[in-house]
Amino acid sequence: MGLEGKHSFGSIGETRVTFVEKKINENRKDFLKRLLEHNGFEVIIQEEKRKSEEDPQLYTVAVTDMVFNPTVWVFQRKLKTFDGHKVTQDYWNQVSEDTNPHYWKFAD
Repeated sequence: MGLEGKHSFGSIGETRVTFVEKKINENRKDFLKRLLEHNGFEVIIQEEKRKSEEDPQLYTVAVTDMVFNPTVWVFQRKLKTFDGHKVTQDYWNQVSEDTNPHYWKFAD
């Protein structure tokens, strides 16, 4: 799912939530859960229904903060990494652990 401009919300069980990402694998779920909890959010995980036992288990990650929008928080640099740096788009998408704020690369 990645970062989208749209604020997606709904319910998981009886709890109103903001959806962070849907239909993601376990590794991505664990990363987002740890990162969001580190930043003070209450995280709710829901397992997606599988069509068969052979299909991989996918998850939905959500937070109870109804005004949280991942895109806004990443680009306004409000989220912190585990070592105190600001989360960049590449860090959020697990493309790079580099937290340098440049969103483009210059040729040498």
